[in-house]
Amino acid sequence: MSSLRPWFDRQFQRGLPPEVLPVIIERLRGTPARLDERTSNIPPSHLIQRFGQSWSIQENVGHLLDLEPLWAGRLDDFLQQTPQLRATDLENRRTWDADYNLQSLAAVLADFRSARMAFVAQLERLSETQLRLTAVHPRLQQPMTVTDHAFFVAEHDDHHLARISELLRLAEAA
Repeated sequence: MSSLRPWFDRQFQRGLPPEVLPVIIERLRGTPARLDERTSNIPPSHLIQRFGQSWSIQENVGHLLDLEPLWAGRLDDFLQQTPQLRATDLENRRTWDADYNLQSLAAVLADFRSARMAFVAQLERLSETQLRLTAVHPRLQQPMTVTDHAFFVAEHDDHHLARISELLRLAEAA
């Protein structure tokens, strides 16, 4: 059904230099605005429509919100110099259980914006030394720097924005 490469099949560039972090931060800072723009003017029925066993548009937005504590927690893992970053729930139970299709999209978007701006603020406070810290990503089993982590988050955002666009095309064609 999806033309996107599954997220868990993706490989990611690593070893990014700290001087690219400001560009990555701008991508991260822009995600709430891009989500607002992408989901505005979509009929409510399309926002909550599922195709097969995949999430709806609104559930994809909720999933991005659900992962903000993980991203911030992994940043804490770097700062605590833990050898491996904390793992995520690969089944995404939090998103499946949240009933985002019954919630206000405006509230989910507002909560995401708040959480994301807190994450961006954390990134902006890091020193050069902190940006060079490394830890192993639990699923990829590869070392990452803080900059690599930020890039990973930005790629995850874009993956779900692309999925939202794909779901909207499917809903309009149905």
